[in-house]
Amino acid sequence: MKNKFILLGIALATLSACKTASSVQLAEVKTQKNISINNELKNDEEFVKIIEPYKQKLDKEMNQKISHTNTDLTKQGDNSNLGNLLADYTFDGADEWAKKNLQKNVDAALINIGGIRTTIGKGDILLKSIFEVMPFENEVIIVKMKGSDLQGLYEYYAKTQVNNPVSHLYIETNNGQLTKSLINGKAVNPTQDYYIATSDYLALGGDNMKFFAKGESIPTGIKLRDLFIDYFKKNTEVVPNTDVRLNFIGKK
Repeated sequence: MKNKFILLGIALATLSACKTASSVQLAEVKTQKNISINNELKNDEEFVKIIEPYKQKLDKEMNQKISHTNTDLTKQGDNSNLGNLLADYTFDGADEWAKKNLQKNVDAALINIGGIRTTIGKGDILLKSIFEVMPFENEVIIVKMKGSDLQGLYEYYAKTQVNNPVSHLYIETNNGQLTKSLINGKAVNPTQDYYIATSDYLALGGDNMKFFAKGESIPTGIKLRDLFIDYFKKNTEVVPNTDVRLNFIGKK
């Protein structure tokens, strides 16, 4: 009797499956022609006419001169002139904001060399140059940190030996060992609060800068690129600082 029930169940299941399968409709598959995107693809002339006035306006704006430099601004070396310049602009802009909104002074700034996407050649500096240098929508963040927690920042540089630009910091290592660290020309006070300007990307631990997690992040609402544009406009002739801030002795 038990076997009969098992056989009956199998039969019902089979009939149900057949019914379900018979009700399924297969979609008709059609082969479509691929369109290759190359120089042979013709422009949509009507669309080109529509956007042309906007393109001309954008080109005019992007090609406006905002500053000038008598030297190539590059990101090469541990103390690159473009890296130092942009770190200083980050410091100055954040310090101005902090004085107004926090009644505090910013003590130092650091940015990442990878965020500087290209160089600026000698001559006129155009607005589009800054968009090419900084194409990201990163925001300026001020991180409030105890002096005792800044050791993580210095050890990061000692370990990585990466030329991430800094302002108002001096970091010296010898064969990967930290030998000297200063902020605003002074040794760190472990009990003092320090305000470090950086980008939201780094403040959130980007480039493995986990030491920022020990601090309090304060958003400014300022885009790094907008800040750079403002400071290039304020300085009609750019003279970058070439002082040594990162001194990696015995770097391999």
